[in-house]
Amino acid sequence: MGCDKALLPYRGAALAQYVARELERAAGQVALVGDPARYGHLGYPVVRDLAPGAGPLGGICSALRSSAAAWNLVLACDMPGVKAALLARLLAEAERGEQDCLLPAGPSGRPEPLCGVYHQRCLPVLGAALARGVRKIMDGLAGTRVRILAIRDEGVFDNCNTPEEWAAHADKTPGGGI
Repeated sequence: MGCDKALLPYRGAALAQYVARELERAAGQVALVGDPARYGHLGYPVVRDLAPGAGPLGGICSALRSSAAAWNLVLACDMPGVKAALLARLLAEAERGEQDCLLPAGPSGRPEPLCGVYHQRCLPVLGAALARGVRKIMDGLAGTRVRILAIRDEGVFDNCNTPEEWAAHADKTPGGGI
């Protein structure tokens, strides 16, 4: 997109802060994964990415390695449509199930691994996949028990990868902005 999406202004805060507040309302605690010097001012603990350049799979591994919780909600910072109620539902569903990972799937039916609930049991499998050069999260989850939960809400998992997507989302969201 040509800029750091986490720092885009959104509803009176940086986009990462807005998304982190929704996550905090659902889970009680939040940590950001990235460069502490870059994101430390956002008001949340920042976990250093242990695999910089490895993409989201590396970020998930870094998050799990730093967490003492058995279940961990993992959420991309560029999904401003995700709300605390949905995140709380995902966490509760995961805690009741037998799976290693719970991923929502929106109306498209495609799993959303960057809005998922990961058990610590995933870490050895994901870490081994990362060490083999795997970068796709779904490929890294091979060998784990993944449960997909259908979510019918439109726009919940919209992310902002281009200036046009960002402008369209910000225009549809009261109080949103660029």
